[in-house]
Amino acid sequence: MICPVCGNEVEPGHTSCPFCGSPCTGGSPQQRGVLHRQVNLERGKPLVEQALKRFESELFTSRSLGCKVLTLIHGYGSSGQGGAIKEALKEQLAYLKHQGTIRNVIAGEQFEGRSGRGRQLLRQYPFLAQHRDLNRANPGITLVFL
Repeated sequence: MICPVCGNEVEPGHTSCPFCGSPCTGGSPQQRGVLHRQVNLERGKPLVEQALKRFESELFTSRSLGCKVLTLIHGYGSSGQGGAIKEALKEQLAYLKHQGTIRNVIAGEQFEGRSGRGRQLLRQYPFLAQHRDLNRANPGITLVFL
């Protein structure tokens, strides 16, 4: 059976997911969907409004595919102070989290597996252990948990 919350496989007969702890009830196994997608919002050097529209479209697509984690590549800006896309996206993600549309957000600078929070994240989403930016403190990405 596949956990409906984190997407990990749960042995038949278990009542809760060993990864995220959510209750797993129901009979038939679900099809495993796309667990992780990566979207480059800075491709083509769009304006901020265009990048946010692309994000909204990709968020909708990811949800419909059953995706659990979305890695957004937004860049850090040539000034070294943080780019306009990153700042606008940060505001949009905070709003969506407050609204309950997304579960959580982790900035690339905080995406690591060594702390207690990081280890818990990798237990919940073990496929992220293979993520190319894990433990790299990349300020040009953000992970969104759906």
